[in-house]
Amino acid sequence: MKETTSREQILKRIRNAEMQKADNPYADVDLSKNIYYDLKEDLEVVFAEELNHIGGHFVYCMSKEELIENLKRLIISQKWNTVYTHSKEIDNILKSMNVVSSNDTDDYSKIEVSITECEALIARLGSIMVSSKQVNGRRLNFIPDTHIVIANREQIVATVKDAIELINNKYEDEFPSMTTIITGPSRTADIEKTLVMGAHGPRTLIVFVTEEDFLN
Repeated sequence: MKETTSREQILKRIRNAEMQKADNPYADVDLSKNIYYDLKEDLEVVFAEELNHIGGHFVYCMSKEELIENLKRLIISQKWNTVYTHSKEIDNILKSMNVVSSNDTDDYSKIEVSITECEALIARLGSIMVSSKQVNGRRLNFIPDTHIVIANREQIVATVKDAIELINNKYEDEFPSMTTIITGPSRTADIEKTLVMGAHGPRTLIVFVTEEDFLN
């Protein structure tokens, strides 16, 4: 009986609260106003600093040839046997380097490193935006131990809002059904507050940014 009475009292207070209208104390807030301070550096510099701050790695390349040179040096130093990608353009680059590439993602245990494209790079967050419209799929963004992203300088924007506008202009009336923001390597401290890398995705995130757009 006491339990029922307590429940009735709670429901009564909820009903009373719904009938009482309170004034909005923040009615004059301008929600369209920019909340960010002005950037003092170029977008690529801000993105590089933020990405490095959260544990990612940034590589800037002036040309396609410089990208190939840096990428080949990285693959050799890490002794990767196979690099996974769904992009025909990236696959051609890997073949020009005599690197074995694959797009077979059915056997998760074999995917050690992947190379994908992206929709945008968000400078203020050091984040990467990907979408379901890309050929990458979802697996190559989250399964490998090392995830490499190739982008061009024109894809670097300041905020998430700018990234969404970039995608909206690209796809117009066919906006992707899914967009995802990747911020740094995967990490968690849920267990005993101990930081663990690679718990839900790649341990290593590397972003190559080129001056020229040769992937689209």
